Amino acid sequence: MERLTLEMVKEHPQVKVLIQKANDTLGVLGFTEHGFRHCSLVAGTARKLLLELDGSAEEAEKAAIAGYLHDIGNIMGRREHDTAGALIAMHILLDLGAPLEEIADIAAAIGNHDEQEGQVVNRLAAALILADKTDVHRSRVRNPDFATFDSHDRVNYAVKESNLKIDGKTKTVTLSLQIDTSICRVMEYFEIFLNRMVLCRRAASYLGARFTLVINDTQLL
Repeated sequence: MERLTLEMVKEHPQVKVLIQKANDTLGVLGFTEHGFRHCSLVAGTARKLLLELDGSAEEAEKAAIAGYLHDIGNIMGRREHDTAGALIAMHILLDLGAPLEEIADIAAAIGNHDEQEGQVVNRLAAALILADKTDVHRSRVRNPDFATFDSHDRVNYAVKESNLKIDGKTKTVTLSLQIDTSICRVMEYFEIFLNRMVLCRRAASYLGARFTLVINDTQLL
């Protein structure tokens, strides 16, 4: 078969339906946006990370595919969505005729992207983790009632600007945020997202890079 590409995956009818339905499911459960915008952004960022950090075009494309499919398991609900997503992705990629070796790498990345139990098991997983965990911004909040925001809503809504900078020369990945501290204190960001930031540091290290965090023009990591 011709080499598997992100565009081929995007056009698969099951992918289109399941990503939409998974996002709908999370909306009912009160979670932030995890739809086509998030999946496309994570796919693009994962690809860029590997291209900037000495990855091949082929490897970067596989990371993009993992990024696009990583949240498809939310169709089953949030709990263990990473494992469910890996299994669903395997089924779809087998249907597309992808080599089993590539499917295994992509599934391993998807199955390890959650900060609760995920581990950096390969370069695709490292790129996926960094791309996914750094997508924080008020545009992801779907709850229209500020008075009923949970902690994740409040932290995301407080982020007015979010920018991920990848410097291939210095091997540095920097998440730069501008936070409205009247909505969320900087320390609250750490309280909520500490596990994510620790996993980002591990992921960057796996890629031979350093992860830094800048909030309101102050470097904190």
